[in-house]
Amino acid sequence: MPVLAITGRPMGWSRPFARDWPVDAIVAENGAVALFTGPGGALQVEYVQDEAERARNARRLREVAARILAEVPGATLARDSAGRVTDLAIDHAEHARLPPAAVERVLAIMRAAGMQATVSSIHVNGWFGTHDKLSGARWIVQRLYGRALDAERDAWAYVGDSTNDERMFAAFPVSVGVANLRAFADRLEVWPAWICDAPRGAGFAAFAARLLAARCG
Repeated sequence: MPVLAITGRPMGWSRPFARDWPVDAIVAENGAVALFTGPGGALQVEYVQDEAERARNARRLREVAARILAEVPGATLARDSAGRVTDLAIDHAEHARLPPAAVERVLAIMRAAGMQATVSSIHVNGWFGTHDKLSGARWIVQRLYGRALDAERDAWAYVGDSTNDERMFAAFPVSVGVANLRAFADRLEVWPAWICDAPRGAGFAAFAARLLAARCG
């Protein structure tokens, strides 16, 4: 059974998990970079944007980050920022706490700079480019299997935990939220078809066990 992780976490964070987890690939930084096992078992890393575009965007990301840190009281870079190549992450609920008004201010600064911006369960993520989780999922299915994801969405299930998963919830008939998604009830416009009883990784594990039991039965 193919398993793909589509995440807002950085490329650096994803490297060991792409090697060690039983997944076919990880698409990190909200659709910008894919990590998977290539020929000979070596870890392969591919980007949506070429090196020159990434370098230009890196300078712009630093400028936006400096503005956010100067203008939004309490704003801090996510601790995993050193592993990020194509995006900017501000911590709002992992190791720091930002009130909703501050989160909205961070989003406004990012969008005013021409960035795409979303809120995950722990970070506010912003990036330059048209990619997102859905385009990343399309890319990796085509890249690994030579197939068009849009032609077979009914055959896939998507599991998510935050507002940055809304487009994926809308795209997949079999969409699942883990229990902590309910914490975003006042900001969520698109809900998954099902909600797990357990939060975070435990919710995913419960869904996976249910899926495997049904398949084996």
